[in-house]
Amino acid sequence: MNEIGLLEKVLPGLKQHPSVFLGPGDDCAALELGADKLLLAAVDQVVSDIHYLRETTPAEKVAAKLLKRNLSDIAAMGGVAQWALLALASNNPDDDWFAAFYDGLRLCAEKYGISMCGGDLASLPAGKTSEVGSLTILGSVEQDLVCLRSGAVSGDLLVVTGSLGNSFESEHHLDFEPRLQEGRFLAENGFACAMIDISDGLLLDSTRLGLCSGLALQIDTTSLPLRDGASTAQALGDGEDYELLFAVNAKSLADLISQWAFETKLTCIGKFIDGNPGDVYNMDNVKLTENYKSGYEHTSK
Repeated sequence: MNEIGLLEKVLPGLKQHPSVFLGPGDDCAALELGADKLLLAAVDQVVSDIHYLRETTPAEKVAAKLLKRNLSDIAAMGGVAQWALLALASNNPDDDWFAAFYDGLRLCAEKYGISMCGGDLASLPAGKTSEVGSLTILGSVEQDLVCLRSGAVSGDLLVVTGSLGNSFESEHHLDFEPRLQEGRFLAENGFACAMIDISDGLLLDSTRLGLCSGLALQIDTTSLPLRDGASTAQALGDGEDYELLFAVNAKSLADLISQWAFETKLTCIGKFIDGNPGDVYNMDNVKLTENYKSGYEHTSK
């Protein structure tokens, strides 16, 4: 069963406490704590030889990637990241690897102002040397500023930060910068009607925006901001770009561009349209999934 199919079966049965403002299905969960702010919570993992090549990737970069991919989820909600907890499991006998991992995590946490305030360490069964790291990120956002995946309306434009494609080969998937300041700006100034970070692929994450907002989308594949060496197919389906993908009211795009003070580039790549929720078309109204891989899904066989 694929990841999406499994979650569709499991998630509806999870009962939520009244304090859960937003449960499973967005970049973060959001919890009401009796104030005007929400507690944001997300968890993500890195698994050796899936999210990184363990024979060639320095442990410091593995740790930084784990933290940064979680920070990207906070950015997609327009929030401020503050705390994190780490769970690490491994059968790696090399103490130097662990020392380098924790040093890399410490330096990355200091860079982004994150308090590493707890965690757990466990062993994996003997066999092929491997590691699994899971990190929980916690942050906050004002209730009236939180960016969800569900706020787009027909006619909104689809905008993306940065460049897309060729992430693994270029090592962007290790060296990226989570768009925390950009996400916060979009939330504080009311530009992002709906937002997600691109972790599993532009096409798949566009589908998620469409499903949550009850709309279809059109993407102009000739306008995609390609990373060096990337093809259109890679930009649509590779994933691990960790860029922000968001809806903007068409009347607000000029103001957004004029107020955008970041080096990170912005590109309008399409629009939201009436149609079967989650369908994504090119400008000739051909479904992009008919010709391109949609993105990365974890599967269990």
